[in-house]
Amino acid sequence: MKTTAVICAAGRGERAGFNKNKLLAPLCGAPALYHTLKAFDLNCIDEVIVACSAEDMAEISALCAPFGYTCVLGGDSRTRSVYNALKECTGDIVLIHDGARPYVTKKIIEDCIACVGKNGSGICAVPVTDTIAEAENAKIRAVPDRSTLFSLQTPQGFMREEIAAAYEKAVNDGRTYTDDSAVFRQYIGKPTLCAGSRKNIKLTYADDFDAPYPAINTAKGQAAGIGIDVHAFGGERTYVTLCGVRVPHTCGLIAHSDGDVPVHALMDALLSAAGLKDIGHYFPDGDKKYAGADSMELLKKVITLLGERGLRPLNIAVTIRCERPKLSPYIEEMKANIARAAGIPAERAGVSAGTCEKLGFVGEGLGIEAAAAVLLEKID
Repeated sequence: MKTTAVICAAGRGERAGFNKNKLLAPLCGAPALYHTLKAFDLNCIDEVIVACSAEDMAEISALCAPFGYTCVLGGDSRTRSVYNALKECTGDIVLIHDGARPYVTKKIIEDCIACVGKNGSGICAVPVTDTIAEAENAKIRAVPDRSTLFSLQTPQGFMREEIAAAYEKAVNDGRTYTDDSAVFRQYIGKPTLCAGSRKNIKLTYADDFDAPYPAINTAKGQAAGIGIDVHAFGGERTYVTLCGVRVPHTCGLIAHSDGDVPVHALMDALLSAAGLKDIGHYFPDGDKKYAGADSMELLKKVITLLGERGLRPLNIAVTIRCERPKLSPYIEEMKANIARAAGIPAERAGVSAGTCEKLGFVGEGLGIEAAAAVLLEKID
């Protein structure tokens, strides 16, 4: 069945005190809403509708554009905003989610969809751990049994036709709700709970934007690095060596070693991520013992160097730019070579190639450029 996600982003978030929509406030280097939008960029979601205010339409539309999401005008209440969004939905299942919950995970989303498919509804929730009191005039009136209490979260999932009919009735009755399950319960029936997460918090106050929740881009014990290398054509060879593969060409590359451009970029990326000096320090081009050196063997030495410091590659990505020779027939062999040398599975190594559309020295066919990005992890 097709699934649509509705993301509510039309509020003001006045309790956060930002004097603007809190979803546009920065969180981990990007607007908070960006992280929520990214969380729904999944194969299991076929369509995303974002409800926002007229005031924020331009900015939120710009955030949605790279994802291909649709923005609709919200209303003066959450109920009206969801109602407006539901009219644009085409999915059989609809998940309704607060834009202020950026820590939602793929598992939560998939579990919610599965619950809807099985039970007709899926309300993400976690059991209450604090004792809850009903109070009046600062006096405790009753203390419910917390074993029966749950904190409701989003997403909340439903069959589209049922939740759309429920919201139609709610709007016609002039009622407003802060929770979608309440609308469903009022007009359709008892909704079914599914597992949420205590990390799936809702950003409400300014302090929530500073809380040390590690759900986005956790990198404890990890380090990233990048490297770039360039070599010019002119060597007296009938091939170029790239990622340990000899690729036939009209000439070779000018270099002290074998001129393996992508491997040199990769070594610099690895050394950079480890906080070490560049390859010129460890393998100087003025040292005769590295004349014509096999760069794949030097790469293995770098991996050993990292291992001595308690680090190992987690992911590797290499990109190569040249007009000639054509590299596509050799990519898989290149990928296998660097994965083997780095001691990682082939699926964690990537090699891509392209031209520079005849721009710059690469485009003029004067040389080859390569860049690499790596992620290291601490060895337990």
